[in-house]
Amino acid sequence: MKSLFVSLLAVASTASAHYTFPELVVGSTKTGPWTYVRKTTNYQSNGPTTDVTANAIRCYELSPGTGSKTYTVNAGDTVGFTAVASISHPGPLQFYLAKVPEGKTAETWDGSGNVWFKIYSQGATFSGGSITWGSSGKQQVSVPLPKSLPSGEYLMRVEHIALHSASAVGGAQFYISCAQLKVENGGNGSPSPLVAFPGAYKATDPGIQINLYYPVPTSYTAPGPAVWSG
Repeated sequence: MKSLFVSLLAVASTASAHYTFPELVVGSTKTGPWTYVRKTTNYQSNGPTTDVTANAIRCYELSPGTGSKTYTVNAGDTVGFTAVASISHPGPLQFYLAKVPEGKTAETWDGSGNVWFKIYSQGATFSGGSITWGSSGKQQVSVPLPKSLPSGEYLMRVEHIALHSASAVGGAQFYISCAQLKVENGGNGSPSPLVAFPGAYKATDPGIQINLYYPVPTSYTAPGPAVWSG
């Protein structure tokens, strides 16, 4: 009975360490949970997705759009997400955008194809045999949109990859959400390189399959394309 109790306690502790990104934040304005962010499959469980070859790696949504609205911003605005309860696992934080094709809208488009480009990647710092992740403990994460970002509708994808169990293939945990944006007053940049989800990652990428504990890494390279700075 004691061992059963310990096992249940461990499961409860693990679940409580999971998180979601339910709310779009523009500047200092919080817009309400799942109002402009597509409701994710883990909106109740907070659990991660782990299969980089499945469509869930794109937006981890219940269904395309999931009834969310589209928020109007300007190129150069600072945009992000709340993290509930907080980012509690070690790993990198990344942001991607995908421009909605002509004739479609952010509210219904599924984000398929080679359309995603990375605008931010936050890894780790290494000192004295220890690793520090800049996103650890954060309850809100944001990034400035490139000022040269062309006007139009976009999906904005936040991704945190938890690496505490990533020594085996399939052990990395992906916490993902997609917000729906309409960008105005944009520039004439040409975002690149463009990748697809699924497709951009392999389960054996060194930034996805990695042992954080022994030997302790001395560097880290996040998966995916280079950051487009605009």
